[in-house]
Amino acid sequence: MTTILNREDLVVAREQDVVPLRNKVRDAAVKVGMSILNQTKLITAASELVRNLLKYGGGGSVAIETVNNGRDNGIRLVFADKGPGIADIEMAMKDGYSTGKSLGLGLPGTKRLVNVFDIRSTVGEGTTVTIIKWKNG
Repeated sequence: MTTILNREDLVVAREQDVVPLRNKVRDAAVKVGMSILNQTKLITAASELVRNLLKYGGGGSVAIETVNNGRDNGIRLVFADKGPGIADIEMAMKDGYSTGKSLGLGLPGTKRLVNVFDIRSTVGEGTTVTIIKWKNG
């Protein structure tokens, strides 16, 4: 069972919100004692997901949570938008797939950087992506 130790909710509406979000994620990772390598993985994953939130979801919210699973602390990030949703999550999770003009490394690449990756999407309602990076993971 995962326990939430601390939570901060942020609204991400425009490109200027990205750097402050990254800084808050870094601060949270430092507070739990995460290594520089794991901080970098978490911040990279957060950067990719916040860009998707802006580009495909038209903005949304991000929850930054410090969590504990009984043996380790970590950071859980929840990205939620009310955008068009993803019609085929399985396809979106394939390396090389992209609906945009990118390399298509976003979602599958992000999944490889974190310990827990969950995506839920309903066409016409929006998408929620939850990730967790454990301090020692």
